[in-house]
This record gives sequence, structure tokens and C-alpha cells, in this order.
Amino acid sequence: MPEPARAPTQDTEILLRETIGPIALLTLNRPAARNSLSEAMIAELHAALNQIGEDRSIRAVVIAANGPAFSAGHDLKELTARRKDADRGRAYFAQVMNACSAMMQAIVHLPKPVVAAVQGIATAAGCQLVASCDLAVASEAASFATPGVDIGLFCSTPMVALSRNVPRKQAMEMLLTGDPISAATAKEIGLINRVVRTGSEREAAIALAQKVALKSAHTIKLGKTAFYRQAEMNLADAYRYAAEVMTENMMARDAEEGIGAFIEKREPKWQDR
Repeated sequence: MPEPARAPTQDTEILLRETIGPIALLTLNRPAARNSLSEAMIAELHAALNQIGEDRSIRAVVIAANGPAFSAGHDLKELTARRKDADRGRAYFAQVMNACSAMMQAIVHLPKPVVAAVQGIATAAGCQLVASCDLAVASEAASFATPGVDIGLFCSTPMVALSRNVPRKQAMEMLLTGDPISAATAKEIGLINRVVRTGSEREAAIALAQKVALKSAHTIKLGKTAFYRQAEMNLADAYRYAAEVMTENMMARDAEEGIGAFIEKREPKWQDR
């Protein structure tokens, strides 16, 4: 008789999930493949984000990785294998790129803050993943690059997130040269928030997520949504929209409680509504 199927272990699961109080810790777990974003990894991340979005007990997310690399981007071996398809892989390439883009947008649209904990290299779509997160903490040993140009594949989808995080000249230099930048430079140009001692990046990212998790979840949801929407508007439209959001926010129970607590010099009691 065949042996019963065994539950997957940490050695076989490509995405690990752990709950630390109100924080969901998602860990990329393909260290031998430098945590490349395979089709399966993209799907696992997207599914986890969808589940977290509906889980009221989770107030923030940390995305980390096992092994020496945070993520080396798309799985080029997986992509290259489809060159043998009748269309030389065109349909599959489009499928993977669109799936990855949808997953990155799921991070932006998630009504909860997402913090990247970067311990090593984050290149191409791995750099895109960091740029797509709301906040990022990196080890002193981390580095970032969009090196597709070196192999004839311009980092066009990583460019979308990168160019929304850093000034144009710095983004173009990374995209056109493919040269890596240090964690210190990444902080200087605004790609990450903090540089910490090597080995402490995950702990620091969790601490940052926990700090944000103390706030009203309703307020954070309103604010995160408004931040990304107004960034795409002209100045007048942005102010008009932000005024509407502020008005709606003022009517929320948590704003009433928070302002009252501030005036009365006490700690607020959030109801997340």
C-alpha cells in the first residue's frame, strides 16, 4: 500500500507563515534558489496577502527571507524552460509578469502596513518587492539592484515600484547600469527606512510593525489607501480627495476616541471603526 501523504515541512514549504501577536510574518523559503520569485512563490504570497486582508486579528505584516539572499527576482530557469513552447514562451511570460504585478499591487492595496526585512541581496523583482512594501528595514550587509540590463532584460516591472520610491535620476542610474547599491545608499535615496546591524533586521522590522499595530486599524486603512491614491493625482485633486478622507476620518469612532483621549490625557481605546 502507498504511504499516506505527509504534511509539508519547513524544508519543503516555499513560504512560511508565523503569527507574532498582531503581526503576520511571511518568510520566503527558497534559500537554495536565492528566494527567486517562481510562479508558485508569487501565488503563495498573493494568497497569503488575501487571507491576511480578511483577518481582523492581524494588524501588520513583515516579509522576510531565509538564507543569504532576500530575493534574486524572477526564477530565470523556470522562465527559460518555456522557450520550448510553440509561442517561444510569450503566453507564459505574460502570465507570470501579470501575476507578479498583481501580487505587488496586493501589497499596496492591503489595508494593513507591510514591512520588508532585508538581510541580503534584493535584485530585480526582489528589489521590486522591497519597493512595493510600505516600509523597509535592511541589514548593513544588504544590497539592492535592478540588473536586468546586464542580461538583455530591462527591469521594466521593477521600474514601476522603484520609480515610485526614489528620485528619477537615482532610479534611472540603477536601471541603466544594473549596479548594486548598498543599504546605506538605499536609505539615502529613500528605498528603505532603516539600516540595522546585520542579523537584527528581522527583529527590527517586527518591532516597527508592532509600533504601527498599536494604532487604530481603521485609521491606518484609511491613511494607507489615501497615501497611494493621492500620490497619483495633481495637487488640487490630491487636496480635494484628502479633505474628503479627513472628513470621513473625523466621523469615525476611533477619531472621536483618539481626540478625546488626547484632550483628557489618557490612552485611547480603539474599536477599529
